[in-house]
Amino acid sequence: MSKSLNILIACGGTGGHLFPGIAVAEALRARGHEVLLLISEKKVDAEASAKYPHLRFEMVAAVAKPPTLSPRMLPFLLKTWRAVGNCKAILRGFKADAVLGMGGFTSLPPVYAGHKLGLRTFIHDSNARPGRANVLTSRFCTQAFLGLDAAKAFFPQRETVTTGTPVRPEIMHLPDREQAAASFGLDPTKTTILVTGGSQGARRLNELSAEAAGKLPPDTQVLHIAGALDFERVSQIANGCANYKVLGFCDQMPAAYAVADLVIARAGASSLTEIAICGQPSILVPYPYAADDHQTRNAEVFASAGAAELIQERDLDAEKLASMATAILRDLPTYKRMAKAARALAIPDAAERVCAAIEATLQPS
Repeated sequence: MSKSLNILIACGGTGGHLFPGIAVAEALRARGHEVLLLISEKKVDAEASAKYPHLRFEMVAAVAKPPTLSPRMLPFLLKTWRAVGNCKAILRGFKADAVLGMGGFTSLPPVYAGHKLGLRTFIHDSNARPGRANVLTSRFCTQAFLGLDAAKAFFPQRETVTTGTPVRPEIMHLPDREQAAASFGLDPTKTTILVTGGSQGARRLNELSAEAAGKLPPDTQVLHIAGALDFERVSQIANGCANYKVLGFCDQMPAAYAVADLVIARAGASSLTEIAICGQPSILVPYPYAADDHQTRNAEVFASAGAAELIQERDLDAEKLASMATAILRDLPTYKRMAKAARALAIPDAAERVCAAIEATLQPS
């Protein structure tokens, strides 16, 4: 497309919204467009955005929806109305041509503001079972972009495009295994399990993984990203276990994936997208309190394809987890089949697909 566009991307609140938004921003810039990213005031947004000084970010107040019958609903509606007004001012100042929301209620005010201003508007949903916020926001959208085909049925009144979920460019270009292992003080010759619980709800999975450490074969090492709030507790549980590295935060995820042979994780859509891109077998333990149990729906897509083992947290203990991991790693044909199935689920050009779909709606007829 020859004309340069001004695209606003609302992507704050969680890493699952922020990093795909950054991936699209990078792709849009590479195609000659101007991008402004709206993020929340949360610490996770500030820390992540600091790694991308060449991108333009602006903070807006996040508006989280309470239960519909909650007495907090009236303040929520008032805050949302104010946020819409603020977003309209930002859109006018940026001279935006289009608005892309990457999901959650933080996307609703900017997308609705863009709709009221007559702009092209879009929402992206990464999950097999879309969030209610995205279904609501889609009412004001030109198109809905989907990470998985399974989500299409939830947008019957809206044009959909299955783009896949964009990933950060650095996930597409992993360092070599030796370099990656060195960055964490790990042995590149040992079989490595990566444990990552995502941005929320990882406490029980962290505990089970640390307890399983002593039940793994001696030639297996673990890189466990426990999260800042659970770092001390997990370190104490795993204390004395050889070959067990615990991190509170990891800003080197490409290296973490590069050294991993197997991933134990929740089933957030962005994490699964990265696992597929990296072609790794996984054990998926969905967060049991996720809205509409959407993580189970995500995990079922991978399990049905043969890319992952799915087990619910209630059915898991440390011995079972260690046994599952060891069985996958020791059965080479199964391991290779799972890795191949994971790669088959990947859509490496998802960010480019999103860009192309946006451009197509803005081309002169």
